[in-house]
Amino acid sequence: MKVILVNGSPNEHGCTYTALEEAAGQLRENGVEAEIVWLGNKPINGCIACGGCFRARNGHCVFGENDGVNALIDKLEEADGVIFGSPVHFSSPAGNLISAMDRIFYCAKPLAGKPAAAVLSCRRSGGTASFDVLNKYFTIAGMPIVSSKYWCVVHGRTPEQVKEDQEGMQIMRTLGRNMAWLIKCIEAGKQAGITYPAPEPVVMTNFIR
Repeated sequence: MKVILVNGSPNEHGCTYTALEEAAGQLRENGVEAEIVWLGNKPINGCIACGGCFRARNGHCVFGENDGVNALIDKLEEADGVIFGSPVHFSSPAGNLISAMDRIFYCAKPLAGKPAAAVLSCRRSGGTASFDVLNKYFTIAGMPIVSSKYWCVVHGRTPEQVKEDQEGMQIMRTLGRNMAWLIKCIEAGKQAGITYPAPEPVVMTNFIR
């Protein structure tokens, strides 16, 4: 069992990483492999609605070989659970993460049924607004959202300050344990013959006739 934790911060070992590593530690302690994947700080192209991924039907983006998005898609599809982490920029997740997720969630179809969670780091506020953005990706993709004991947000301008946020660190540890528990429950269900429901054929309704 494995969880991929995506670090969407432009800083590889900053506040977001500190939060993700706290959750990853609990995953490992509970027998679940955890890998933190950094998106990097180079520009990531947003979706241009070219339809190339839809026509190819290979689950990959036409731009993905250049900026690592396709490699991340492959990791997410093989994982049992995913956590996306981001700093808060103007009450929203980091732009590079949003660009990547727009393309990932349009291309990567086998994400349904995988437990998912969002983690935010902020100096003071904007965390709950950013949750609203990230959680919508999961709900649209049919992914169960893993919760903690409170909002999955840590506070601080530096990793050292984040570590002083004792409640935030506890929230991250609780998230890690809850994620491990749900992954194990899903695996136990599979062993008992319970599988994710088969989807119906896609129906799309346009509201302008």
